[in-house]
Amino acid sequence: MSTAIWVIIAVIVVAALVTAAFLARNASRTRRLRQRFGPEYDRTVERTGGRAAAERELLSRERRHEELDLRDLDPARREQYREQWLRVQERFVDAPDAAVEEADRLVTVVMSERGYPTRGFEEKVAHLSVEHGRTMDHYRNAHAISGKAAAKQASTEDLRQAMVHYRALFEELLAAPGEPTGHEAAAGTARRGDDRTTRS
Repeated sequence: MSTAIWVIIAVIVVAALVTAAFLARNASRTRRLRQRFGPEYDRTVERTGGRAAAERELLSRERRHEELDLRDLDPARREQYREQWLRVQERFVDAPDAAVEEADRLVTVVMSERGYPTRGFEEKVAHLSVEHGRTMDHYRNAHAISGKAAAKQASTEDLRQAMVHYRALFEELLAAPGEPTGHEAAAGTARRGDDRTTRS
């Protein structure tokens, strides 16, 4: 074969290798983002209208997250917050609307102490989702019910569910290093919160 043909073959092979490497890198990035953000990945794809746009946004969230000065709570503070949560939960029996408002405030206070920005709901979600993506559905549901409660449109059952949703994120934010976090922790604490609130 002539030199020209060999050159063409070489160009085709190199192009194929570059394309394969590009596709593999994109697939790896997608898997990583799906694993990290959980349901928040699919929600972002739906909202932005495509995978590429969604992944750009999620990567931007990661970059901004790296700039935060996050810190763990010491054991004494975690215990204090858990005691506060129990008092909020006990109040649910007589004043469910007020208890849900207090639960929202308490979650925000813990976020602030951990070092998360607390301005604007979507901004809070954007920062929280990097480490707590699998719990964002809980937080979104709680926020939606809180809105209904403010408009006097939430039933007692709605408010009970809001407490369960808030507790899922609350427990994740309080978790000590090494304690279970993510979807399993959220599910477990949601079940415990559901049981306690039902008994109340």
